[in-house]
Amino acid sequence: MIRWPVRLQEVRADGVEIVLRALTRHDRARWLELREENLDWLRPWEATVPSGPEPPIGFTRLRRVLDRGAREGRVLPFVIEADGLLVGQMQLFDIVWGSRWTASAGYWLDHRATGRGLAAWSLAMLIDHALHDVGLHRIEVAIRPENTASLAVARRLGLPDEGFRAGLVHVDGAWRDHVEFAITDQQLGRDRLVERLRRAG
Repeated sequence: MIRWPVRLQEVRADGVEIVLRALTRHDRARWLELREENLDWLRPWEATVPSGPEPPIGFTRLRRVLDRGAREGRVLPFVIEADGLLVGQMQLFDIVWGSRWTASAGYWLDHRATGRGLAAWSLAMLIDHALHDVGLHRIEVAIRPENTASLAVARRLGLPDEGFRAGLVHVDGAWRDHVEFAITDQQLGRDRLVERLRRAG
């Protein structure tokens, strides 16, 4: 089951330390700076609302909403740190218990932090935690077909490709198609995706 807050940490063979942790009040300046600087970079990939732009949510309220959702078992909202510097967010959302025990994963990275394998390692850490520690059964990752970098992340981790989903999510002002990847606890077994990355070098 979900414990919150929780801190996940891995050190790669190249010495890069990756940490997934809760957003704190001390992150305010850096987080706001990243969001502003990456507005255009992230626009094609981030979900929107069909009825039109929503009023912006303040940082303090956002942090409280995310922490409350985590304590209630509905979301796991991490920030991504690389060598002590906040570079993005990685979260598990739409957590469903009952007869499903499933959730979806999503993330964003500062454009200057891409191309370093941080997304793959962070997603591996999140999925390992969700399936092995939280005890969820299935994790889904939906990616736009145009997002070749994120498709490469899912394929690098060996996530099974479950195919095309028409009009799955409203993104950048329209309903967008996605490719769905998913992995279950049975498919992963006792293995960990982080260890797969280590073995692959």
